[in-house]
Amino acid sequence: MKQSISEDLDGNKKIWIDGGTHAREWISPATVTYIIHQLTSDWENQPDYIRNKSWYFMPMINPDGYMYSRSKNRLWRKNRNPHKTSTCVGVDLNRNFNTGWKTRGSSSNPCYDTYHGPSASSEKETQAVVEFVKDINDNLEAFLTFHSYSQAFIYPFGYKAAKSKHASTLQRIGNAAARLIRNKTGRTYDVGATYKILGLAGGGADDWAYEELDVKYVYTVELRDRGYYGFVLPPKQIAGAALEGYIFAKEVAKEF
Repeated sequence: MKQSISEDLDGNKKIWIDGGTHAREWISPATVTYIIHQLTSDWENQPDYIRNKSWYFMPMINPDGYMYSRSKNRLWRKNRNPHKTSTCVGVDLNRNFNTGWKTRGSSSNPCYDTYHGPSASSEKETQAVVEFVKDINDNLEAFLTFHSYSQAFIYPFGYKAAKSKHASTLQRIGNAAARLIRNKTGRTYDVGATYKILGLAGGGADDWAYEELDVKYVYTVELRDRGYYGFVLPPKQIAGAALEGYIFAKEVAKEF
């Protein structure tokens, strides 16, 4: 399911926001739908830097995996695609994009959580994102993908230990959002390149959007918490985590 919010202004700059790539990260789609609600429930009173953009949302990239995590295995990560050569099921969708695919930080074993798939963009979910985002790539300025956990705003690169050409700008925006969040909710978010904060991993959607489509403002948002609850974040923290995601999205939108 994809949703868009726009006043259909010619030449609008665009922002893409997605969630639910990894099945067990329930706070991710909850946060993306919260952002949609916050924007649409008071659209007429939003500042110009919100209203003069076209917003595109895909709250749930991995619905089959998500439902499996709800009903069978709370910590399931991958999609539910069966394999021809293994009894194991599923591909890690955030190791399946065609940038740094199969290089590092993933597995060739279909039974592993980080299985990168039989080929780059082999999965229908990956293909859906690639096809749609390519279609809206004209004036696409920002690509935000929401995950959990660790409380971090991370930016390219993840598949190689290299500084991206927009690293200083991305660091500045992330730092500003982190300060706003700390003042609002008391939570601390780290900011930095993916390879520095989470380590090297290829095949991620963020590196793909940055390198293949030349989108400038690309982030993976790792939501609450820092590991006490981990993926099993209690319901009482949904509102706070979602607010933090919303604050970050607005801070990015101010830039263009």
